[in-house]
Amino acid sequence: MPDFRVIPSIEQLRQRAAVAGLERQHGHVATLDALRQAADAVRADIAAGRHVGAADDVARDIERRLAWQLAGEARGSLRPVINATGVVIHTNLGRAPLASMALGRVFDVAQGYANLEYDLQNGRRGSRSVHAAPLLTALTGAEAAAVTNNNAAATMLILAALGAGREVIISRGELVEIGGGFRVPDVMAQSGAVLREVGTTNRTRVADYRAAIGPRTAMLLRVHPSNFRIEGFTERPTLEDLVRAARDAGIPVVEDLGSGCLIEGLAAEPTVQQSIAAGADLVCFSGDKMLGGPQCGIIVGRQALVQRLQQHPLMRALRVDKLTLAALEATLIEYRAGRAAASVPVVRMLMASAESIEARAQQVAARLHAARWRVALTSGASAVGGGSAPGVELDTVLVAVEHPEWSAAALEETLRTLHPPIIARIEEGRVVLDLRTVFEEQDEALANALAALT
Repeated sequence: MPDFRVIPSIEQLRQRAAVAGLERQHGHVATLDALRQAADAVRADIAAGRHVGAADDVARDIERRLAWQLAGEARGSLRPVINATGVVIHTNLGRAPLASMALGRVFDVAQGYANLEYDLQNGRRGSRSVHAAPLLTALTGAEAAAVTNNNAAATMLILAALGAGREVIISRGELVEIGGGFRVPDVMAQSGAVLREVGTTNRTRVADYRAAIGPRTAMLLRVHPSNFRIEGFTERPTLEDLVRAARDAGIPVVEDLGSGCLIEGLAAEPTVQQSIAAGADLVCFSGDKMLGGPQCGIIVGRQALVQRLQQHPLMRALRVDKLTLAALEATLIEYRAGRAAASVPVVRMLMASAESIEARAQQVAARLHAARWRVALTSGASAVGGGSAPGVELDTVLVAVEHPEWSAAALEETLRTLHPPIIARIEEGRVVLDLRTVFEEQDEALANALAALT
């Protein structure tokens, strides 16, 4: 028969110095809840025959469990990690890390009040839509701009404001599924727009769009293949071809670019500027992909259409807060000043050469060699990620590590338990670290964390 009398009462446990110290640090309510859970866990262990000891031993075990649980709660579930996967825009790891200027601007705006909806010049209520818009129009060549909380929201707003109850023509080959299982047809259905598919999965011509245009047509929608690629016997009209067809019919062309690249030649992605120059009436894209800013959806295009979006009731539900606007403006300023290649982390990572990564990898490898790791440098490929530039591989140099006792799976799992966690990948039975996505100032911490495991 289990003897539960060895478990001190909650009040007795609270009198112990270690528990009292934790209570002062974490508060009475949190400590009491965690203390009860720790005591219950020990009681379950005793009932299962997994715990035998005197009252003092049991109390110390409860203290250890209590400290561990409270420390975990204090850290929170959302934690910074070291991304050594080589996937630059890693959706599961929060996509784009912000530039230092963006972090500074967020801090400045967050620590007090800000003129979010206040006109400083005239001393009266203003509009949050004025923030970031001048920078977006200057960078893209568009007449106007609007910002929503993500690109799916931007697409939804455009379809609801301009296409509800009417037909939106889209190529069958562009009815894609984006992250999290969201599908373009489902988004279109929620907006109230009626889907009109044209062409085939692999071949759509401008004649297919022209043939489908009718009195109920609201727009032509073009979705950039930012998270998929169709190869082989394919055909897709140019944006210029679609613009001409739309102009003849007196309807707008909307392009969902997805990744939002502003630098020509970066990872072979088309730029927003090119779409505006080609005549697209509205272009929407993400702020936290190749742009390298905060999560948001950005819409640029003709003034009259953007104004209709701003006035739509959905805009209030989809609008962004002051912190997002602060981070976005600061990121755009870096582009406007010509500093983005050096100061915006995503752009810097995408542009990093394999040679520069190899130089850092050699230093990390030397540290691990000294700690008796089996380590080798090998050629590999990084990925753009985040539904951007599918199939584009970036040459890199990987640090392949093997623990003398653990399997690759065990090592990869252990790395995820560190503080901060290190997220790596396994290739050919070895854990590999791609420093393309590790900040240079994190190299030493990364090497030291691994060295301490031997």
